Amino acid sequence: MSHRVFLGIDIGSASVRAGLFDASGRRLGFAAKAIKQFHPKPLFVEQSSTDIWARTCEAVREALAVAAIDPARVASIGVDATCSLVAVGPEGQPLSVAELDESEGEAERDIIMWMDHRAGEQAAAINATHDAALAYVGGEVGIEMELPKVLWLKQTFPERYAAAWRFFDLADYLVWRLSGADVASVCTLTCKWNYLAHEKRFSETLLAAVGLSDITGKLPRQVLPLGSAAGKLLPGIASELDLPPGAVVATGIIDAHAGGLALVGAQPQGSLAIIGGTSNCHMVVNPEPIMVPGVWGPYYGAMLPGWWLGEGGQSAAGALLDWSLRQSDAWPLLESVARAGGRTVYAVLNDWLADLESRERWPARDLHVLADHHGNRSPRANPHARGAVVGLTLEQGKDALARAYLATLQALAYGTRHIIESMNAAGHRIERIVMCGGGTKNPYWLRENADATGCEIHLAEEEDAVALGAALLGSVACGAFPTLPEAAAALVRSGGSVKARPETKAFHDAKYAVYLQLYEDMERCRNAMRAWQ
Repeated sequence: MSHRVFLGIDIGSASVRAGLFDASGRRLGFAAKAIKQFHPKPLFVEQSSTDIWARTCEAVREALAVAAIDPARVASIGVDATCSLVAVGPEGQPLSVAELDESEGEAERDIIMWMDHRAGEQAAAINATHDAALAYVGGEVGIEMELPKVLWLKQTFPERYAAAWRFFDLADYLVWRLSGADVASVCTLTCKWNYLAHEKRFSETLLAAVGLSDITGKLPRQVLPLGSAAGKLLPGIASELDLPPGAVVATGIIDAHAGGLALVGAQPQGSLAIIGGTSNCHMVVNPEPIMVPGVWGPYYGAMLPGWWLGEGGQSAAGALLDWSLRQSDAWPLLESVARAGGRTVYAVLNDWLADLESRERWPARDLHVLADHHGNRSPRANPHARGAVVGLTLEQGKDALARAYLATLQALAYGTRHIIESMNAAGHRIERIVMCGGGTKNPYWLRENADATGCEIHLAEEEDAVALGAALLGSVACGAFPTLPEAAAALVRSGGSVKARPETKAFHDAKYAVYLQLYEDMERCRNAMRAWQ
């Protein structure tokens, strides 16, 4: 087994990443390629499977070149992706989901991204059924899930819906492209399609109530558990990747869940995995199903076979932080200083914040941010929630930007605290947090999360734990390890931890109470203006 190499392909919101790992989890080669997003109008976000596939091939070829290994050593391929909807037409061709005419060059836009919020009315219609199956998504479907999006397409473009051969989650689409296997993962189907994995069925009453009884005929024919082999790499596809044919292709998984599997697979009980990126995902498993209002799940076997998954999340995390910084008058200065020094904007901004904190004990004491700019996924389950900033002054410049930066970090951390408290109140016993994602490279991100939640933050040594999680699936699918927990124990190594500072507890308790109150205040404002739509 020591010569085997496992390939993990990670399709995020903005890039494709390919990582090659050996049997000890050591990274041998890695590459990333940017992918396109289309924003035709507010709340609409689309992608192209043609673009994603091309960038995937490029990333795999480059990772192989960096690793400088014999491609024949690649024993398996694991794939994770965002939970975005791919529409496939006759003969496997892209089926447009864009509103513009296909003759205007929109045919390649065949993916409705997870962050797309076009299907609000359809989500409300599904939730209005009050079907018993909704208990397994925290009480109601989220606007980011797949049934609302498919229903939008059927109602808006019935001819395109009728022409669809398959609707895939993006991870399942990649598995199909790699192996030709017409399969769905228990992860994607359960978490995003309202499939009841514990009963191995869809709710017929739910589908019938909203006019989607025929959807099952447009979904993959087989549902496979995680860690299973979907098929083998096809000869024609292998040549595009610079790989020999025959490598085992594992069943796909959602990107956050791949990260969660890597982080807590070897020690699942009492562990919360936080996968940070454009959004934040909070994953916890339990031997028994636990219903948490506003938290998706419980989903059986959707991240770890035999365990029930609860999935909280924040619709905007890294995206909110980036957006907030760009609103400042000091953003051009920050960019120029970073560029001149060959550093990231966050490295420079952390220096600015350190300077501010050397002069002020609590720089964000009177500046409060409600981080619901893109709605609240958990535990409010309110896609129509709005963000707020309270305590503004006429301050400008570096200090103002550093202060806003800190307040936004704290707001995101309070959102995580709210999710943890809701999970624990329902019956979970979260004792440790394990975190991955770009934010883990930022000491202030880690510090504020530890202080705000009171939990020690544990890290993985591998900086791209999501790609490692995908590779981990392949390692089991090809027989290198008998179970996912055993694979996680072998491939994932600890990267240290960050402890909460006890002296900050009273401050964060007070500011967290303000954070919770801001949501109520914003809802009161929205209700006061509801008549003017």
